[in-house]
Amino acid sequence: MSDVLTLSAPLWTFLVRGSLTYLGLLLLMRLAGKRSFGELSAFDVVVIALAGGTLRTAIIGEDQGMLGPFLGVAGILVTDKAIAWASARAPWFNRVMEGFPTLLVREGQRDRAAMRSQSLTDAALDRALHAAGLEDEREVVIGRLEPNGKITLVRRAR
Repeated sequence: MSDVLTLSAPLWTFLVRGSLTYLGLLLLMRLAGKRSFGELSAFDVVVIALAGGTLRTAIIGEDQGMLGPFLGVAGILVTDKAIAWASARAPWFNRVMEGFPTLLVREGQRDRAAMRSQSLTDAALDRALHAAGLEDEREVVIGRLEPNGKITLVRRAR
């Protein structure tokens, strides 16, 4: 039972490894684009599960105890809190972390180049239109792909 709280490396290594793994995965997710995980599909769930399992070793190494994983998660949570704190206080940092929206629809017209650049299909935009109670984009003044992967639509005034 005493092995449960024994660490295979110094305490700080678990905190640093958790933080670096979090930052690395965050960078990879930003590079993957806004549509990744904007609306969770079965593919996204599989990617999340595989990423979690794959990154386990990056966070705790060969440690078999219970304390190492908790320290790794503590490092992740502290890093997340620090990024949120900095984002709330520095708009430029928030933009770097969050990104910018992409205009998909302007004055009732789809921007095909913008949709291609974001790997957004017509079917995905159609789903967003239907979810907003719209039949097609002609009723939309502006449609944006937000940094969080959601599509927001502003309806034309009636």
